[in-house]
Amino acid sequence: MDPTVVAPLLQALHFAATKDRDQRRKGAEASPFINHPIEVAELLARVGGITDLITLQAAILHDTLEDTQTITVEVEAIFGSAVCAVVQEITHTKKSRKSKRKRLEIDHTPHLSVRAKLVKLTDEISNVRSIIETPPAEWPLERRREYFNWSERVVAGCHGSNAALEQAYDDLVAEGRKILSA
Repeated sequence: MDPTVVAPLLQALHFAATKDRDQRRKGAEASPFINHPIEVAELLARVGGITDLITLQAAILHDTLEDTQTITVEVEAIFGSAVCAVVQEITHTKKSRKSKRKRLEIDHTPHLSVRAKLVKLTDEISNVRSIIETPPAEWPLERRREYFNWSERVVAGCHGSNAALEQAYDDLVAEGRKILSA
């Protein structure tokens, strides 16, 4: 294994795990939050064939600015401007109402860099899978369907970034829709 690739990935994992240590996923199992960015990076590599270190580090770090007390200069100082730029592209401010943030995300996604689109697309694969397999207990069927509808609109802005990931997403949503309509 090439230590110039492995060490930076492990550094990103350690950083994200430290920052996310007290967070849990919203699903019924309340699994450790770090499982999510790990899954996103793993899907990028395994399904999408992505080996680009910047993209994989950004996948691991994609929620740190949004969901922890981490600041941009910290990510940039440790991981560099390229990784930080991708993380910033997919970070959403929580200052606006949720409905406005959701609409802005749909509008913003087509304008992301290819790296950010790859992370966003794979983030949605992970989120949709969670909603199918371990949905939050307080999410009724209609809310899960609404998430699928919104997610499809976001992912539409990622089309053309990676055919394998796009197919994985489409297959997963089709499976989820069958389950949600049963």
